[in-house]
Amino acid sequence: MIYLVIGVAAGVLIGMQLPNVPPEYIKLLSVALMAALDAALGGIRAAKEDVFDSEIFISGFFVNAIMAVFICFMGMKLGIDLYLVAILAFGLRMFTNIAIIRRLYLKK
Repeated sequence: MIYLVIGVAAGVLIGMQLPNVPPEYIKLLSVALMAALDAALGGIRAAKEDVFDSEIFISGFFVNAIMAVFICFMGMKLGIDLYLVAILAFGLRMFTNIAIIRRLYLKK
């Protein structure tokens, strides 16, 4: 758990030092962030269920983020707001993972 706190703190500090993101990339960045958070919560859930596999976690982290950004980029080119669909899907998965993690912590 300490690694999680250190990672979040390091990410916030690094993010504060970077320049602002151009407005045309905000939607893509938000979807990539949601995909990464979903993968992180899925990894925590898998670790609590004792089925964590680092290869599955790392591949899911990057593949989900890249595919979500690609789909949103194609939606922007077609004039369709597909980023809303991606955010909804990842948001639902995140809340499901949070609920399961909470139950697993309460059982112990």
